[in-house]
Amino acid sequence: MAEKVQLTEDMFSPAEDNFKEAEKISRATVSFWSDVWRRFKQNKLAMTGFILIVLLGLMAIFGPYMNGYSYYEQDFAKKNLRPNAEHWFGTDTAGRDLFTRAWYGARISLFIGLMAALIDFIIGVIYGGISAIRGGRTDNLMMRFAEVIYAIPYLLMVILMMVVLNPGILPIIIAMTITGWIPMARLVRGQVLQLKENEYIHAATISGANTNWKLRKHMIPNTMGPILVNLTLTVPSAIFAEATLSFLGLGVPAPQASWGTLTSDALGSILVGNFYQLLIPAILISITMFAFNVVGDGLQDALDPKLRK
Repeated sequence: MAEKVQLTEDMFSPAEDNFKEAEKISRATVSFWSDVWRRFKQNKLAMTGFILIVLLGLMAIFGPYMNGYSYYEQDFAKKNLRPNAEHWFGTDTAGRDLFTRAWYGARISLFIGLMAALIDFIIGVIYGGISAIRGGRTDNLMMRFAEVIYAIPYLLMVILMMVVLNPGILPIIIAMTITGWIPMARLVRGQVLQLKENEYIHAATISGANTNWKLRKHMIPNTMGPILVNLTLTVPSAIFAEATLSFLGLGVPAPQASWGTLTSDALGSILVGNFYQLLIPAILISITMFAFNVVGDGLQDALDPKLRK
Protein backbone atom coordinates (compact mmCIF):
# COMPACT_ATOMS: atom_id res chain seq x y z
CA MET A 1 0.00 0.00 0.00
CA ALA A 2 1.37 3.42 -0.99
CA GLU A 3 2.52 5.74 1.76
CA LYS A 4 0.31 8.77 2.31
CA VAL A 5 1.94 12.16 1.69
CA GLN A 6 1.11 15.04 3.95
CA LEU A 7 0.30 18.18 1.95
CA THR A 8 1.69 21.48 3.24
CA GLU A 9 1.42 25.09 2.10
CA ASP A 10 5.06 25.08 0.94
CA MET A 11 4.16 22.69 -1.86
CA PHE A 12 1.90 25.25 -3.54
CA SER A 13 2.41 28.71 -5.07
CA PRO A 14 -0.35 31.16 -5.95
CA ALA A 15 -1.22 31.57 -9.65
CA GLU A 16 -0.23 34.86 -11.19
CA ASP A 17 -3.20 37.13 -11.69
CA ASN A 18 -2.07 38.55 -15.09
CA PHE A 19 -5.14 38.99 -17.25
CA LYS A 20 -3.28 40.94 -19.97
CA GLU A 21 -0.94 38.04 -20.69
CA ALA A 22 -3.83 35.57 -20.58
CA GLU A 23 -5.71 37.50 -23.30
CA LYS A 24 -2.64 38.19 -25.38
CA ILE A 25 -2.71 36.76 -28.92
CA SER A 26 0.60 35.02 -29.51
CA ARG A 27 0.21 34.97 -33.31
CA ALA A 28 -0.53 37.93 -35.56
CA THR A 29 -4.02 37.90 -37.02
CA VAL A 30 -4.24 37.40 -40.79
CA SER A 31 -7.14 38.76 -42.80
CA PHE A 32 -8.95 36.56 -45.30
CA TRP A 33 -7.49 38.28 -48.39
CA SER A 34 -3.98 38.32 -46.89
CA ASP A 35 -4.26 34.58 -46.37
CA VAL A 36 -5.55 34.16 -49.94
CA TRP A 37 -2.58 36.10 -51.32
CA ARG A 38 -0.15 34.10 -49.18
CA ARG A 39 -1.48 30.79 -50.47
CA PHE A 40 -1.70 32.10 -54.02
CA LYS A 41 2.01 33.03 -53.94
CA GLN A 42 2.85 29.48 -52.93
CA ASN A 43 1.38 28.22 -56.21
CA LYS A 44 4.34 28.56 -58.59
CA LEU A 45 2.31 27.92 -61.74
CA ALA A 46 -0.28 30.54 -60.78
CA MET A 47 2.45 33.06 -59.97
CA THR A 48 4.03 32.36 -63.36
CA GLY A 49 0.71 33.14 -65.00
CA PHE A 50 0.35 36.31 -62.92
CA ILE A 51 3.83 37.50 -63.95
CA LEU A 52 3.03 36.76 -67.60
CA ILE A 53 -0.15 38.84 -67.37
CA VAL A 54 1.78 41.75 -65.85
CA LEU A 55 4.44 41.53 -68.57
CA LEU A 56 1.81 41.36 -71.31
CA GLY A 57 0.09 44.41 -69.84
CA LEU A 58 3.36 46.36 -69.68
CA MET A 59 4.27 45.41 -73.25
CA ALA A 60 0.80 46.40 -74.43
CA ILE A 61 1.39 49.86 -72.92
CA PHE A 62 5.03 50.46 -73.88
CA GLY A 63 5.69 47.92 -76.65
CA PRO A 64 4.34 50.01 -79.57
CA TYR A 65 6.88 52.76 -78.76
CA MET A 66 9.99 50.62 -78.32
CA ASN A 67 11.39 50.50 -81.86
CA GLY A 68 10.23 53.79 -83.35
CA TYR A 69 7.73 52.41 -85.89
CA SER A 70 4.00 53.11 -85.98
CA TYR A 71 1.36 50.43 -86.36
CA TYR A 72 -0.11 51.96 -89.55
CA GLU A 73 2.87 53.18 -91.62
CA GLN A 74 3.24 51.19 -94.84
CA ASP A 75 6.49 50.64 -96.71
CA PHE A 76 6.04 48.21 -99.59
CA ALA A 77 9.78 48.18 -100.21
CA LYS A 78 10.13 46.31 -96.90
CA LYS A 79 7.16 43.97 -97.14
CA ASN A 80 7.38 40.37 -95.89
CA LEU A 81 10.76 40.83 -94.21
CA ARG A 82 11.66 38.06 -91.79
CA PRO A 83 12.61 38.97 -88.20
CA ASN A 84 15.89 40.89 -88.15
CA ALA A 85 17.82 43.45 -86.14
CA GLU A 86 15.72 46.34 -87.49
CA HIS A 87 12.29 44.69 -87.46
CA TRP A 88 12.32 42.32 -84.49
CA PHE A 89 9.19 40.44 -85.54
CA GLY A 90 9.58 41.12 -89.25
CA THR A 91 7.09 42.99 -91.45
CA ASP A 92 3.72 42.12 -92.97
CA THR A 93 2.46 42.21 -96.58
CA ALA A 94 2.21 46.02 -96.45
CA GLY A 95 5.68 46.55 -94.95
CA ARG A 96 4.36 47.45 -91.49
CA ASP A 97 6.45 46.53 -88.47
CA LEU A 98 4.98 43.44 -86.84
CA PHE A 99 6.55 44.05 -83.43
CA THR A 100 4.68 47.35 -83.12
CA ARG A 101 1.47 45.91 -84.54
CA ALA A 102 1.63 42.84 -82.30
CA TRP A 103 1.85 44.89 -79.11
CA TYR A 104 -0.68 47.43 -80.38
CA GLY A 105 -2.92 44.43 -81.03
CA ALA A 106 -2.25 43.24 -77.47
CA ARG A 107 -3.51 46.59 -76.25
CA ILE A 108 -6.80 46.21 -78.13
CA SER A 109 -7.29 42.50 -77.44
CA LEU A 110 -6.58 42.82 -73.70
CA PHE A 111 -8.77 45.92 -73.42
CA ILE A 112 -11.70 44.19 -75.14
CA GLY A 113 -11.25 41.05 -73.04
CA LEU A 114 -11.02 42.93 -69.74
CA MET A 115 -13.92 45.28 -70.50
CA ALA A 116 -16.17 42.44 -71.67
CA ALA A 117 -15.35 40.47 -68.50
CA LEU A 118 -15.95 43.52 -66.30
CA ILE A 119 -19.34 44.26 -67.88
CA ASP A 120 -20.33 40.59 -67.58
CA PHE A 121 -19.27 40.75 -63.94
CA ILE A 122 -21.33 43.86 -63.12
CA ILE A 123 -24.50 42.80 -64.94
CA GLY A 124 -24.25 39.17 -63.83
CA VAL A 125 -23.73 39.99 -60.14
CA ILE A 126 -26.61 42.47 -60.04
CA TYR A 127 -29.03 40.35 -62.08
CA GLY A 128 -28.23 37.03 -60.42
CA GLY A 129 -28.19 38.53 -56.93
CA ILE A 130 -31.57 40.22 -57.32
CA SER A 131 -33.10 37.13 -58.92
CA ALA A 132 -32.00 34.86 -56.08
CA ILE A 133 -32.82 37.12 -53.15
CA ARG A 134 -36.25 38.08 -54.49
CA GLY A 135 -37.15 34.48 -55.22
CA GLY A 136 -40.57 33.21 -56.16
CA ARG A 137 -42.24 34.62 -59.26
CA THR A 138 -39.56 37.26 -59.79
CA ASP A 139 -36.79 34.68 -59.78
CA ASN A 140 -38.74 32.44 -62.15
CA LEU A 141 -39.41 35.22 -64.68
CA MET A 142 -35.86 36.58 -64.58
CA MET A 143 -34.25 33.20 -65.09
CA ARG A 144 -36.65 32.19 -67.88
CA PHE A 145 -35.78 35.43 -69.67
CA ALA A 146 -32.05 34.71 -69.27
CA GLU A 147 -32.50 31.15 -70.53
CA VAL A 148 -34.33 32.35 -73.65
CA ILE A 149 -31.45 34.70 -74.50
CA TYR A 150 -28.84 32.07 -73.65
CA ALA A 151 -30.54 29.56 -75.95
CA ILE A 152 -29.43 31.65 -78.95
CA PRO A 153 -25.95 30.50 -80.06
CA TYR A 154 -23.37 32.91 -78.68
CA LEU A 155 -21.27 33.23 -81.82
CA LEU A 156 -24.35 33.69 -84.00
CA MET A 157 -25.63 36.47 -81.76
CA VAL A 158 -22.26 38.22 -81.81
CA ILE A 159 -21.92 37.95 -85.59
CA LEU A 160 -25.44 39.32 -86.11
CA MET A 161 -24.74 42.27 -83.81
CA MET A 162 -21.46 42.98 -85.57
CA VAL A 163 -23.25 42.99 -88.93
CA VAL A 164 -25.84 45.46 -87.61
CA LEU A 165 -23.34 47.69 -85.82
CA ASN A 166 -20.39 49.41 -87.45
CA PRO A 167 -17.04 47.68 -86.87
CA GLY A 168 -15.12 49.03 -83.91
CA ILE A 169 -13.99 48.34 -80.36
CA LEU A 170 -17.22 49.48 -78.68
CA PRO A 171 -19.54 47.43 -80.96
CA ILE A 172 -17.40 44.33 -80.32
CA ILE A 173 -17.70 44.79 -76.55
CA ILE A 174 -21.46 45.34 -76.81
CA ALA A 175 -21.92 42.30 -79.03
CA MET A 176 -19.87 40.09 -76.72
CA THR A 177 -21.71 41.15 -73.55
CA ILE A 178 -25.28 40.73 -74.84
CA THR A 179 -25.33 37.11 -73.70
CA GLY A 180 -21.91 36.87 -72.00
CA TRP A 181 -23.28 37.99 -68.60
CA ILE A 182 -25.70 35.06 -68.25
CA PRO A 183 -23.20 32.43 -66.96
CA MET A 184 -22.07 34.91 -64.31
CA ALA A 185 -25.68 35.62 -63.33
CA ARG A 186 -26.45 31.91 -62.98
CA LEU A 187 -23.35 31.39 -60.86
CA VAL A 188 -24.21 34.28 -58.54
CA ARG A 189 -27.83 33.12 -58.29
CA GLY A 190 -26.75 29.65 -57.21
CA GLN A 191 -24.36 31.00 -54.60
CA VAL A 192 -26.90 33.46 -53.18
CA LEU A 193 -29.60 30.79 -53.00
CA GLN A 194 -27.31 28.78 -50.74
CA LEU A 195 -26.41 31.75 -48.56
CA LYS A 196 -29.92 33.15 -48.11
CA GLU A 197 -30.88 30.18 -45.93
CA ASN A 198 -28.15 30.90 -43.38
CA GLU A 199 -29.03 32.15 -39.92
CA TYR A 200 -27.33 35.53 -40.24
CA ILE A 201 -29.42 36.33 -43.33
CA HIS A 202 -32.60 35.50 -41.43
CA ALA A 203 -31.36 37.66 -38.57
CA ALA A 204 -30.74 40.57 -40.95
CA THR A 205 -34.23 40.16 -42.40
CA ILE A 206 -35.83 40.14 -38.94
CA SER A 207 -33.80 43.24 -38.06
CA GLY A 208 -35.42 45.09 -40.98
CA ALA A 209 -32.53 45.01 -43.48
CA ASN A 210 -33.64 45.65 -47.07
CA THR A 211 -32.59 43.65 -50.12
CA ASN A 212 -29.85 46.03 -51.24
CA TRP A 213 -28.24 46.02 -47.79
CA LYS A 214 -28.27 42.22 -47.59
CA LEU A 215 -26.75 41.96 -51.06
CA ARG A 216 -23.99 44.47 -50.34
CA LYS A 217 -23.12 43.37 -46.81
CA HIS A 218 -23.68 39.63 -46.82
CA MET A 219 -24.50 38.02 -50.15
CA ILE A 220 -21.98 39.45 -52.61
CA PRO A 221 -18.92 39.47 -50.26
CA ASN A 222 -19.48 35.80 -49.38
CA THR A 223 -19.71 34.80 -53.04
CA MET A 224 -16.64 36.71 -54.23
CA GLY A 225 -14.45 33.60 -54.34
CA PRO A 226 -16.30 31.75 -57.13
CA ILE A 227 -17.07 35.07 -58.83
CA LEU A 228 -13.40 36.08 -59.06
CA VAL A 229 -12.43 32.67 -60.37
CA ASN A 230 -15.13 32.88 -63.05
CA LEU A 231 -14.01 36.43 -63.89
CA THR A 232 -10.42 35.38 -64.54
CA LEU A 233 -11.67 32.59 -66.81
CA THR A 234 -14.00 34.98 -68.68
CA VAL A 235 -11.13 37.22 -69.84
CA PRO A 236 -9.36 34.60 -72.04
CA SER A 237 -12.73 33.51 -73.43
CA ALA A 238 -13.49 37.10 -74.43
CA ILE A 239 -10.02 37.52 -75.98
CA PHE A 240 -10.47 34.32 -77.97
CA ALA A 241 -13.95 35.43 -79.10
CA GLU A 242 -12.53 38.77 -80.26
CA ALA A 243 -9.78 36.95 -82.15
CA THR A 244 -12.41 34.76 -83.79
CA LEU A 245 -14.46 37.78 -84.86
CA SER A 246 -11.39 39.56 -86.22
CA PHE A 247 -10.35 36.39 -88.03
CA LEU A 248 -13.78 36.34 -89.70
CA GLY A 249 -13.38 39.96 -90.77
CA LEU A 250 -15.73 41.40 -88.11
CA GLY A 251 -13.06 42.87 -85.89
CA VAL A 252 -11.55 46.31 -85.55
CA PRO A 253 -11.30 48.26 -88.83
CA ALA A 254 -7.98 48.80 -90.59
CA PRO A 255 -5.39 50.12 -89.97
CA GLN A 256 -6.03 49.19 -86.34
CA ALA A 257 -4.75 45.79 -85.32
CA SER A 258 -5.69 43.09 -82.87
CA TRP A 259 -4.32 39.59 -82.54
CA GLY A 260 -7.28 38.31 -84.52
CA THR A 261 -6.72 40.73 -87.43
CA LEU A 262 -3.01 39.89 -87.48
CA THR A 263 -3.92 36.21 -87.73
CA SER A 264 -6.40 36.89 -90.51
CA ASP A 265 -3.94 39.06 -92.45
CA ALA A 266 -1.25 36.37 -92.15
CA LEU A 267 -3.26 33.66 -93.85
CA GLY A 268 -2.29 34.79 -97.33
CA SER A 269 1.40 34.79 -96.43
CA ILE A 270 1.45 31.14 -95.38
CA LEU A 271 1.37 30.06 -99.03
CA VAL A 272 4.66 31.88 -99.69
CA GLY A 273 6.35 30.53 -96.57
CA ASN A 274 5.97 33.49 -94.18
CA PHE A 275 4.83 31.40 -91.23
CA TYR A 276 6.18 33.90 -88.71
CA GLN A 277 3.33 36.31 -89.49
CA LEU A 278 0.82 33.77 -88.23
CA LEU A 279 3.01 32.27 -85.53
CA ILE A 280 3.58 35.51 -83.59
CA PRO A 281 -0.07 36.42 -82.84
CA ALA A 282 -0.92 32.73 -82.30
CA ILE A 283 1.81 32.44 -79.65
CA LEU A 284 0.69 35.64 -77.92
CA ILE A 285 -2.93 34.46 -77.82
CA SER A 286 -1.84 31.08 -76.44
CA ILE A 287 0.36 32.64 -73.74
CA THR A 288 -2.45 34.98 -72.67
CA MET A 289 -5.03 32.21 -72.43
CA PHE A 290 -2.59 29.99 -70.53
CA ALA A 291 -1.74 32.78 -68.08
CA PHE A 292 -5.34 33.67 -67.25
CA ASN A 293 -6.37 30.03 -66.91
CA VAL A 294 -3.58 29.12 -64.47
CA VAL A 295 -4.28 32.30 -62.47
CA GLY A 296 -7.93 31.26 -62.30
CA ASP A 297 -6.97 27.78 -61.10
CA GLY A 298 -4.61 29.29 -58.53
CA LEU A 299 -7.32 31.62 -57.23
CA GLN A 300 -9.74 28.73 -56.97
CA ASP A 301 -7.28 26.82 -54.77
CA ALA A 302 -6.39 29.90 -52.72
CA LEU A 303 -10.04 30.80 -52.10
CA ASP A 304 -11.09 27.26 -51.19
CA PRO A 305 -11.84 27.28 -47.43
CA LYS A 306 -11.15 23.54 -47.24
CA LEU A 307 -7.48 24.19 -48.06
CA ARG A 308 -6.97 26.87 -45.41
CA LYS A 309 -4.49 26.04 -42.68
